[in-house]
Amino acid sequence: MKFTRITVNPKQMGGVPCIRGLRIPVATVVAMVADRMAETDILKACPDLEPDDIREALRYAAEAVRERELPLIAP
Repeated sequence: MKFTRITVNPKQMGGVPCIRGLRIPVATVVAMVADRMAETDILKACPDLEPDDIREALRYAAEAVRERELPLIAP
């Protein structure tokens, strides 16, 4: 899968994946979605974002989880 809107720069934001070279981490966008913010509210809170940025952030997060095992707490 190719990500055209996600950038990683070791000299920016500690090298965390960000949206299009902006100082908006993918994790921030994903957290906003997880907090049930509407797309319009996310775009108002981060005016530099575009709707496709949100979708690609979610695809990137899904791929990141798919690539590694995360420790889970047993029920």
